[in-house]
Amino acid sequence: MFKRYAYKKIFNRLKEPRRFIQALSGPRQVGKTTLIRQVMDDIGIPGHYVSADAVVSAASPVWLQQQWETARIKHKSGPHKKGFILVIDEIQKIPGWSDTVKLLWDQDTANRLNIKVVLLGSAPLLVQKGLTESLAGRFELFRIPHWSYSEIREAFGFSSEQFIYFGGYPGAAVLIKNENRWRHYVRDSLIETTISKDIFMMTRVDKPALLKNLFEIGCLYSGQIVSFNKMLGQLHDAGNVTTLSHYLKLLAGAGMITGLQKYSPTKIAEKASSPKLQVLNTALITAQTDTGFKKAKLDGELWGRLVESAVGAHLVNLTQGTDVAVLYWRDRNREVDFVLKKGKELVAIEVKSGRAITSLPGMEAFSKNYRVKKLLLVGGGGIGVDEFLEMGFKKIEDLFS
Repeated sequence: MFKRYAYKKIFNRLKEPRRFIQALSGPRQVGKTTLIRQVMDDIGIPGHYVSADAVVSAASPVWLQQQWETARIKHKSGPHKKGFILVIDEIQKIPGWSDTVKLLWDQDTANRLNIKVVLLGSAPLLVQKGLTESLAGRFELFRIPHWSYSEIREAFGFSSEQFIYFGGYPGAAVLIKNENRWRHYVRDSLIETTISKDIFMMTRVDKPALLKNLFEIGCLYSGQIVSFNKMLGQLHDAGNVTTLSHYLKLLAGAGMITGLQKYSPTKIAEKASSPKLQVLNTALITAQTDTGFKKAKLDGELWGRLVESAVGAHLVNLTQGTDVAVLYWRDRNREVDFVLKKGKELVAIEVKSGRAITSLPGMEAFSKNYRVKKLLLVGGGGIGVDEFLEMGFKKIEDLFS
C-alpha cells in the first residue's frame, strides 16, 4: 500500500521514548488519517484511535477525558514496555481541546504513564493556535501538505499534464475519467466542505459571502499580482483591506489559496506589498471551469497559468515549516515568477509553459540588482516542468549550495 513521505518520520518518532505530543495538521483529505492508521498497523505498539468527527455534538472536553481514560485503562491492562498510542482525529472540533490535552498529558507525565499522543486536525491555523497557546514545549508539529506530483504518480499513475490539470487530491484522482463527476466531487466534497466546516464553523467570519467571493477571485487570478484595493473593486460584498487580508490568511490556513509577498531587502516593504495569489492545489482552479483537460492543453493562456500555479503550489507545499520562503519580485513591467529566500541567499525561478524562450528581462534585472545564488528556468528550454515537479525539498535546498 502506498505510504506518503511523512510515514517514516512519524513511525520513527513514535518508536522513540515518550517526550512530545505529535501533532499532524493539514488541508482536508490529504491522507492524515490513512497515514496514522498505517503507522498504527505497522509499529507493533497497542493503541486507541478516535475521531471527534464521528460524534459531532458529543465531542466535548468530557468526551475527550473519557477517551483518554479508555487509553489509560487499555495501557495498564496490556504490555507496558513499548507504551501505548492514543490518536485523536479532528481535534479542533472539541471546544477547549488544548487546555484539556495539557491537563491530561501533564497528569500522565507526573504518573509516568507511557501514553504517546497523536493529534490530527484539518484546520491548520486553529490546531497551531491551540498548540502554541496551551501546549508550548510539549509538542512536535508535522505539517502534511497537498500530495506532490511524485506521490500522485506513484499512487495513481498520473502524467505531469494530468497532475497540472487535476491537481493532487487523492480522493478525486480515481474520478478523472469522468470529468464532470470529478469536478462536482472537488466542488462539493472539498471546496464547499472546507469553507463551510473548516473555516466557517471554527472561526468567526462576519462576511461569509466576501470570503467565498475572495476564494473564487483567488482561483481566477492565481499567478497574478493583485492589490487588495483592486480585489475589493471586483467583489460583490464590500469590505475593507484588513478584512480581506485576514480572510486570505484563513484560506491559506485551510490549504486553499495563499498570497505570496514581494521580495525586498527590507521586511517592511515585503509586508506592505500587494500579494501574488497562489492556489495550493490546481484542482481548485480547474474544478471551477468548464474547460476540459484536452481543451485546456490547447489553450495557451489557461495552460500557462496552470503550469505556473502547479510550480508555485509545489514550492509552497514543499517549503511549509522550513527556513525557505517563497516570494516573487516585480519592478514596473519586469517580473520574476518566484524568488526562494533562505537567510540572505536568493534563488530566482522563471516558469514558461512554451518550448522555447528568447529573453527573460525580469531575471536579468533581478540578477543585476541583487546577489542571486542561482537563476532557474522551468520549461521553455530549461529544466522540464515534470522534472521540476519531481524535486523534493532536499533538491530545493541544494539550489542554495
